[in-house]
Amino acid sequence: MLAVDAIVYVRTALPEPPARVLEVGAGSGELAGVLRGLGYDVLAIDPASTVPDVRPVALHDLEEEHGSFDATVAMLSLHHVEPLPASCSTLANLVRPGGCLVIDEFDVAAFDQRAARWWCTQRAASGHAEHHEHHEPPEVVARLREHLHALSRIQAELSPYFVFGQPIRGAYLYRWDLDPGLRDVEERAIAAGQLPATGARLVGLRKGG
Repeated sequence: MLAVDAIVYVRTALPEPPARVLEVGAGSGELAGVLRGLGYDVLAIDPASTVPDVRPVALHDLEEEHGSFDATVAMLSLHHVEPLPASCSTLANLVRPGGCLVIDEFDVAAFDQRAARWWCTQRAASGHAEHHEHHEPPEVVARLREHLHALSRIQAELSPYFVFGQPIRGAYLYRWDLDPGLRDVEERAIAAGQLPATGARLVGLRKGG
């Protein structure tokens, strides 16, 4: 279920409706449905989609007119996107000059053994004990860093096209197959220096406006 704070973040960053919005990695289309209900003209895409309101196409294969979107939203999706350079180039071509890119990300570069140990412990406590040898903290960190794009790489690919503010760092692990009620626990651990802030939110403006 989509968190209320995520909806507030996206809505605050977007231009006013009826702006045309592209959502990348839309999953079940929950956010797209919320935005449509607010009056936005939304095209939601996800290559793994099986739902009618989300087009089953990868970002780099999307064929739309250049500059035809006022904004793009990418919620926990760009770290998975392949091929990243071509996908970022396509995304930039689709957003009009002065349009915005709203990003909500898991930064795998910030994910360390402390974070992996905390996540594994919380998973086990909730009754989801995975096979031990594949879920020791060093293996979890190595596996994710091998397969996911770090926020710095995503920004590097997008920076020729967008001007970004500083990322707002915060909790993410509670959103990863855990009880959302653990958000406060994770945030307190981050504030105490016991956990890294693995979540990041940032907004970019398309150059040329």
